[in-house]
Amino acid sequence: MALFQLDPESIAKRARATSSPVHVPTLRESILRGIIGFMIVSIAGFAPWPIFERWVRGLGEMELYVACTVVFIAMSGICLHRLIIGPGSLSRFYKLFSLAFLAYAIAWVGLWMWLRGSSGVWTGLLAGNLVMAAILAFAFDAQRSIIAVFVALFALNTIGYFLGEALEVRLIHDHRAAAMLLWGACFGVGFGAGLGLAFHLCQSRARALLQDQST
Repeated sequence: MALFQLDPESIAKRARATSSPVHVPTLRESILRGIIGFMIVSIAGFAPWPIFERWVRGLGEMELYVACTVVFIAMSGICLHRLIIGPGSLSRFYKLFSLAFLAYAIAWVGLWMWLRGSSGVWTGLLAGNLVMAAILAFAFDAQRSIIAVFVALFALNTIGYFLGEALEVRLIHDHRAAAMLLWGACFGVGFGAGLGLAFHLCQSRARALLQDQST
């Protein structure tokens, strides 16, 4: 069982039914689209942080996380929907990513606010990426790929997160707004690479079906 008609047979059926040629992204294209697209999304998603500090007073940490999550989800489909093969990708991407990213954010923020410190960061990253990997694998009927999808998301998301944090620590005192947005850019590059790889892995059977049909 899959979600939003994203199982391999449905993807292949839509691709075959369209009158226009369907471009099937390569691994390199998927990762590059993920990097560039999610970097843009992430910079926008981190923007509420300096905005709240400068212009919106009196709102708490949870309100900031909610605002960031809303921006991430709203921007995602515009920049990343072509990670899904074939027509109808925009609406399906929004449905899938809204569910997956909301679950990721709830797990990450919940554990961070409970544990704090390095324990909160690491358990948040582990839990958030695990629930996202499970949702993506289930949606594409690619349960056999769940471990590979989780490793891709967790490893690349973690690299981007800690690289951004290191830059933020170095710049925060003299260039506060720039430090926040650079963290967002690094987070976006790392997580975006993970998303590009994850979507590519999840659609391996759909690519095989389309390749068989074209030969």
